[in-house]
Amino acid sequence: MTTPTLDTLQLLALAAALGWASGLRAFLVMFAVGVAGLAGWVQLPAGLQGLASPVAVGITGFLAFLEFVGDKIPGVDSLLDFISTLLRIPAGAVLAASVFGLDHTFIAALAAAAGGSLAAVSHGAKLSTRAAINTSPEPFSNVGASLGEDALVLGGLWLAWLHPVLFFIALVLVLIVMVWLARKSFHFVRGLLTRMVRMFSGRPEPVATQPPHGATDVPFRDKAD
Repeated sequence: MTTPTLDTLQLLALAAALGWASGLRAFLVMFAVGVAGLAGWVQLPAGLQGLASPVAVGITGFLAFLEFVGDKIPGVDSLLDFISTLLRIPAGAVLAASVFGLDHTFIAALAAAAGGSLAAVSHGAKLSTRAAINTSPEPFSNVGASLGEDALVLGGLWLAWLHPVLFFIALVLVLIVMVWLARKSFHFVRGLLTRMVRMFSGRPEPVATQPPHGATDVPFRDKAD
């Protein structure tokens, strides 16, 4: 049975998908790519074929399982996200570059830069958003957000392989939402930490000053006017 090969547009989409998705789930990305290649669903580029070996699939599958479980536990997920900063961004760069391999050094270097940048954006959005979600005492929002990220990763890889044009359109929209969520979550967490520091330090909350009774916001004007 022959497997479909990837054309140039699919390679570009795959590199972008690997970089972006690695910022959310590095081990799940490696495992999914390895399974797809081992099962013969796709013809992997030469630089990614090492992930399709049974040993690599077993190792990445075990690590992906640990990542899957830990990411559903409030508090543990944010700890894993913080630690994984040293893994996900470089993984996104390496996987994106591996799509083109050493035969296309310049393109691979550009892919590494783009993949690492996309991984940084998605990882930053995940880190800040999950930190904001963890301020809620109930665990269901964590589980829902984590399952949504799992679906995004697998759906993004599938879309990049089969419908690269749609993937790029979806990627632009998702990046816009991620940047917006990251900004909102960052300001929320920063405000919460500021209130906590003020509370534990014994400093009072700032009180908004009110204008004197009868005063108006109309600026003073000279009587000659």
